[in-house]
Amino acid sequence: MEWFARWFNSKYYHILYQNRDEKEAENFIQNLSQFFKKEDKIIDIACGAGRHTLFLSELGYHTTGIDLSEESIKTAKTKSKGKIPFEVWDMRECYKKQEFDVALNLFTSFGYFENEEDDIAAIKAMSDNLKEEGILIIDFLNSKKVIDNLAQKEIKEMDGVTFNISRKVEDNFIIKNIEVNHDEEKMSFQEKVKALTIDDFFELLTFAGLTIINTFGNYKLDDFNQQTSDRLIIIAKKWN
Repeated sequence: MEWFARWFNSKYYHILYQNRDEKEAENFIQNLSQFFKKEDKIIDIACGAGRHTLFLSELGYHTTGIDLSEESIKTAKTKSKGKIPFEVWDMRECYKKQEFDVALNLFTSFGYFENEEDDIAAIKAMSDNLKEEGILIIDFLNSKKVIDNLAQKEIKEMDGVTFNISRKVEDNFIIKNIEVNHDEEKMSFQEKVKALTIDDFFELLTFAGLTIINTFGNYKLDDFNQQTSDRLIIIAKKWN
């Protein structure tokens, strides 16, 4: 089983990341909304438990969320009370061809695959979901800053669970090993994200028929700086 399928479907993933900043996510979506029209159909690819999708729906947008994790989709469906389409789906496959005006891939939900062919397939599928002149928004970590400031070891205690976390860079992947200790249970998980740069994304997006039209470095949409920015946020447009 691929690491993300196992980890994202685990209850411990949701415990570790339960304190994500919801207000920050909402402000981010509000800032991105300058690129949307009210009538736009939006797909949130690798939507997790649907926090961005749900907020977009509250703002009045027609939204759909897809994710590989059955547990995350179950949570999203419960939160939406059946009002939003959520479906278990592999991002490497097109969901609905030329159906959407906007595709979102947020909170570093890319770069998980071992093979470049899978990266290409995922970006191509994102593009295929879009109508002509649709836009794709990718929110990725700024790999250079992350590597330059890598915290090698960390211990977190949450809901009676101890997480021993270690980080390293290996074969152009930023790797987080997570040892879980809960009562008598001990388990190990891993997060593994490619250290992709703006140049890497330029090549992938160009191959998929997309052109970068904006880049930003944080959720306030300040300019991207490879040395200092926390995020790499890309706005790309689909052309014929």
